[in-house]
Amino acid sequence: MIYKFALGVAIAFFLAAFNYPQLGPYLLSSLDRVYPNGLPGLALLLLRVSVGGLFILHGYPKITHLRQWAESLKMPVLFCFLSAASMIGGGIFLIIGLLTLLATLPILCSMVFAAYLHISGGKPFVAQDPYLIPADQYQGPLGQGEPPSWEKAFMYCVMLIAIAVVGPGAYSLDALIFR
Repeated sequence: MIYKFALGVAIAFFLAAFNYPQLGPYLLSSLDRVYPNGLPGLALLLLRVSVGGLFILHGYPKITHLRQWAESLKMPVLFCFLSAASMIGGGIFLIIGLLTLLATLPILCSMVFAAYLHISGGKPFVAQDPYLIPADQYQGPLGQGEPPSWEKAFMYCVMLIAIAVVGPGAYSLDALIFR
């Protein structure tokens, strides 16, 4: 988490030094300086809390079974740790609405990489529905589940980009700090 904050502060001061005060410290929060309230703010709160909660749920089993996950992806353990930690930490920051833009960027990188792994592995964008696949051709965990596709990673990317661009909304710590 500290590296995200340090990077954001460095970028903010760099932009402020070039006479872009409208982007300076606000860049820690979102690409937009407006913090919508009312129904749009509640919608952003729902999106932020939902996505943050889902990433905590995705990151926790990955960090608790880090070596198994790294071996299944054939990736260094350090990269998998950074990805899982960004999911958990970024999820917490998304839920409370603190440093929202900085919370979305590492998770977005993980999701882009996940989509890349699925695409390079020849997985389809949207997999065939499990009930249409003959039982002997696909068995997920415990004999059931979804066939692999990159649809979920793509949708997470879209949601994270929306949060990064629109911002956390009025019902966030960012709005209290940066408004």
